[in-house]
Amino acid sequence: MSKKILAMVLAAAMACMGLTGCQSKGATSAPTGESKAEASAEATKITICVPDPEASYIYQAAQEFAKRAEEYSGGTLTFTISGNGSLYGGDTAAGIKQLSAGSLDMVILATSVYASFNPGFNVISVPYMFDDQTQLLDYLNSDTGKRLMNSVSEMGITTVGSWTRSFRKVTNSKHPVNTPDDVKGLVLRVPNNSLYVEFFKACGATCTPMNFSEVYNALQLKTLDGQENPIDVPYSNKFYEVQKYISQTDHMADAWLVGFNMAKFDKLTEEQKNAITKAGEEVQQWNVDFMAKEDETALKTLLDNGMEYNEVSSENRQLFIDISKSCYPVFKELIEDDALFNATAEFCGKQ
Repeated sequence: MSKKILAMVLAAAMACMGLTGCQSKGATSAPTGESKAEASAEATKITICVPDPEASYIYQAAQEFAKRAEEYSGGTLTFTISGNGSLYGGDTAAGIKQLSAGSLDMVILATSVYASFNPGFNVISVPYMFDDQTQLLDYLNSDTGKRLMNSVSEMGITTVGSWTRSFRKVTNSKHPVNTPDDVKGLVLRVPNNSLYVEFFKACGATCTPMNFSEVYNALQLKTLDGQENPIDVPYSNKFYEVQKYISQTDHMADAWLVGFNMAKFDKLTEEQKNAITKAGEEVQQWNVDFMAKEDETALKTLLDNGMEYNEVSSENRQLFIDISKSCYPVFKELIEDDALFNATAEFCGKQ
């Protein structure tokens, strides 16, 4: 009997050891799941605000930036993109102020918008200052360009990316624009920026600054003959319904400043900062390639819907350049920084 009892005790002990082993395996797997959840919960969440809708170039560039920054951070950063300027009510000046104050994490806006706070940013949009995307890209990466783009640090903003935009083209319902004489008499909508107004007035146009939301109706009602914007704007807003001609004037450049609230950026780890700046640098060239491809699609769509496109010869382009140069004294006053203007003009060979 004692042997039977001993056998029973040993069997029970072995069963307990088996159960303990099973429970031990379960206990080791649980923390792994919890640590993953904790890691996800601890990831720094960042919202990127862009001024345009999901289909826009800049929204898609922001998506590419977010994807790369998340990957390079090892998953310690997560991004949400908010389009249409909805988080700052569509008021770009308010968006910059909120970014500066820290109520917004990241905002991507055109440098021409920042000119309201620092007139020096107008230098990028001086008509015919830049020959092409390559020259503009080189400028943004030059010492002069970097100083300009980083000048927002005085507003509590860290620049984590400097991306180019497609050059602007004139559309209208009257005739192709090949020379400044073709601009004379046209009623053109231009942004409410003295740089644009002065140049097109010098070309002989009647300039009508107005909110962009009103442009389509004004073109439809013929109170405007035309407008000027990068090619994706007439494409995405279906201006082919109210405009006949699009001309390769390429008269003005612009850039995107990818801004991050400085106080929040400084709180990130070095790995996270490096991930963000690396993504910002890489998307600069990605964006150039992306725009070139998308601009071809946009132009094809405009032509397929009845618009006519004309290129501007180098001789005729020089006529526009000459008018721009005649406005340099006025442009310098608007920029309020002769040293910056002169350095930029020298860089571009437009002294």
